[in-house]
Amino acid sequence: MRRDYAEHGLRREDLDADPIRQFERWFQEACSAGLLEPNAMSLATSSADGRPTLRTVLLKGFDSRGFVFFTNLESTKARQIAENNRVALLFPWIALERQVSITGSAEKLGSMEVLRYFITRPFGSQLAAWTSPQSRVITSRSILEGKLAEMKRKFSEGKVPVPSFWGGYRVSPHTIEFWQGRTNRLHDRFQYSLEPDGSWSCQRLAP
Repeated sequence: MRRDYAEHGLRREDLDADPIRQFERWFQEACSAGLLEPNAMSLATSSADGRPTLRTVLLKGFDSRGFVFFTNLESTKARQIAENNRVALLFPWIALERQVSITGSAEKLGSMEVLRYFITRPFGSQLAAWTSPQSRVITSRSILEGKLAEMKRKFSEGKVPVPSFWGGYRVSPHTIEFWQGRTNRLHDRFQYSLEPDGSWSCQRLAP
């Protein structure tokens, strides 16, 4: 199962001074490479007493302010963010022998930003937002299917409104690390850190 990464290297002079622009460059390369769900990212949260939880969500936008995802606001992730908004993200682009890991703080998006995204979702995805009591125990799948049928009848005529319990978060980054696999496990790692004045510093880390 061991693989020696030897496709590319990463030098300091290869990197953009702005980590968001550097992320955009790598993200576009991941998209162009035809990877399955290149916007899939692992999201780590923890409760107030330090119990961690990890799951995969989809990146739905990013800019200088941070990285955006959407979810049920009554889910485990949302409850934990309410207790402790420090989170971590990981983009595992293993086919490219790359990873990007991010730490930061998550804040809820405003209602207009949530609405703008919700209306772009396919009809089935809009209904799913109403259907699933995310993270709660259910006795069978038939409960979901029955609820979905109910929502189809309810919203068969007209637009689907945004559920009051559904929204999104923006993760404002504190650190962004770019990891490039190298031979003999001597990988290239560069970590950008946000400084108090709003600038970014960048340092090489040992693999």
